[in-house]
Amino acid sequence: MIIQHHPTDELLLAYSAGTLDQGQHIAIATHLLQCKACHGWAQSIENLGGSLLSSLPPTEMASDAFRQLEARLDEPTAAPPEARRGNAFCDMPEVPPFVRRIPVGKWRWLAPQVHLQRLELSEPGDTRVFLLRAKPGVKLLPHDHSGTEMTCVLTGSFSHDCVRYGPGDFDWGDKQNSHEIAIGPEGDCICLIAMQGELRLKGFLGQLIQPLISI
Repeated sequence: MIIQHHPTDELLLAYSAGTLDQGQHIAIATHLLQCKACHGWAQSIENLGGSLLSSLPPTEMASDAFRQLEARLDEPTAAPPEARRGNAFCDMPEVPPFVRRIPVGKWRWLAPQVHLQRLELSEPGDTRVFLLRAKPGVKLLPHDHSGTEMTCVLTGSFSHDCVRYGPGDFDWGDKQNSHEIAIGPEGDCICLIAMQGELRLKGFLGQLIQPLISI
């Protein structure tokens, strides 16, 4: 497997610094599990950050730090969301192990031969994460986004703007990008997608069915 498309250095730096929200962190981590080059780059940044922290002089703790910690231990924890576990990913061996531990909803119809499955994140944030599954040869309607979109290809392939994305590849888009996606012939294309904002369909047909689309 030759991975040709990767996150930007800025995204990898933000991942290593821990400044991404949970949804975006999941998308980058999914790519790193498949890409040795990006994994090594991120690890080097984390090691550098650790060295810088260890060189800083120690900071004196607040006098009531232990009392604050004890108070937080008594805070109630939120109940886990109602979602399916168990064999939710039994037919998708490509899904990373850490993603398998995240509760998921049911597969939902999005378009003919296209379904999505939402991951139920445990932390609040602007990013929604879901798995998208599309059959070979499917063409999605032209669309753009009001926010950002990170796509990690787990199996199969898709293309847009004459560029192919296969297993392990990472695609980044924002509100400046407009594209029409075509699924490759190899088999079902399964992607993990982290999205902010809304998907906006283009053209007359897109405007007609836009009220029916909810991602």
